[in-house]
Amino acid sequence: MTVTHQDFEDAIAAYWGAKQMQGEQSAIREAVGAGTAGTVRGGKHFDAIATLLAKFFLDAGYPPESIRVTKSQGLALPGYYRPQKQWDVVVVHEGVLIAAFELKGLGGPSYGNNYNNRVEEALGSAVDLRRAALAELFPKEKPWLGYFFIMQDGEGSRSPVKIAKGGLPVDDMWHGTSYQDRFGIFCQRLVDEQLYDAVCYVTSSLENPSPIEPVDSLDWRHFAAAINARLTYLKSLGLPGS
Repeated sequence: MTVTHQDFEDAIAAYWGAKQMQGEQSAIREAVGAGTAGTVRGGKHFDAIATLLAKFFLDAGYPPESIRVTKSQGLALPGYYRPQKQWDVVVVHEGVLIAAFELKGLGGPSYGNNYNNRVEEALGSAVDLRRAALAELFPKEKPWLGYFFIMQDGEGSRSPVKIAKGGLPVDDMWHGTSYQDRFGIFCQRLVDEQLYDAVCYVTSSLENPSPIEPVDSLDWRHFAAAINARLTYLKSLGLPGS
């Protein structure tokens, strides 16, 4: 069975605690060693998202031991500017980094407090790993990186943010933008600059967990298609094998 849009919507609802993961998704969590403990690096909120991503690789024939979603399984990958960095979902098979995912969120009411941190984290993680790949720390195949981001939908994230006075003017495109707008621009540029191979950017809230996808090219449909394209590419090279 393929991963469906309903699976995605259910995982977003579970992120807010609005829906319990049952049935097949619970079986997937057990299969990849997540059990019932909230041990995904991003915290309990992201357990459902990690489970959703694991399903792609289980369905493609990768053994459970190749799919890592908990710290105890080993989520650290080599860096270049630092020895290693913990990712949130890592798939390694026969010495090949099949995929690595960052799962992040930003909530209110003080969105500005962590906005810059999230930008810097995403940039730093990708640049560090990409440079490590150039140093041949990732053998056989070029690493594939995915970024999944949930921003809490609320008045504070929808309202335009004032540009601080600085030594030089900022790009005009930032004027009049909200935090939701700014993160859409940021995520699109992550893909355009090939820092991440795919990004899924959604807004949602506990009151209304149904995901909103502000940027068409960063929606779940495109994100899932990019993961499946990676799987198809590797399948043509004989991975995961029999």
